[in-house]
Amino acid sequence: MAKGHRSQIKRERNAQKDVRPSAKLSFARVSVQKACFVLDAIRGKSYNDALGLVTYNPRYASSLIKKLLESAAANAQNNNGLNPNNLYVAECFANEGPTMKRIHPRAQGRAYRILKRTSHITVILDER
Repeated sequence: MAKGHRSQIKRERNAQKDVRPSAKLSFARVSVQKACFVLDAIRGKSYNDALGLVTYNPRYASSLIKKLLESAAANAQNNNGLNPNNLYVAECFANEGPTMKRIHPRAQGRAYRILKRTSHITVILDER
C-alpha cells in the first residue's frame, strides 16, 4: 500500500535532487545504439580526456556529445563554482526518443517503412 499522502510522497521525492552538474540533449537525430558507442568510450574518464576522445572521434554522435560535455562543464563552473580540471564523467547515457516513421516506395506498389530514430542523451559530471 501507499506510504503516506500523495503530496507527502512527492515532497520527499523532490527533496532528493541531484546537484551534480549535467547537460541533456533531447530529440537528437541519432539512434541510441550509435550514441552509446561514444558514451561507452568516455564514461568514467576525466573531463579533459573525454573532450579529447570526442574531438577526434569520426562518429557523428561525437560532435553532439562534445557540445554536451562543454555545456556540462560550463554549468559546473558557473552554477557550482567547480574547476573543470577536477571534473570527470560520472554518468552518461542515452534513452530512446520518439521514432519518426517514413515510407520508402518499392516495386509492385509496395511500401517499406523507414524508422528514423531519435534519442535523449544525458551527461553528468562530478568532481574528483
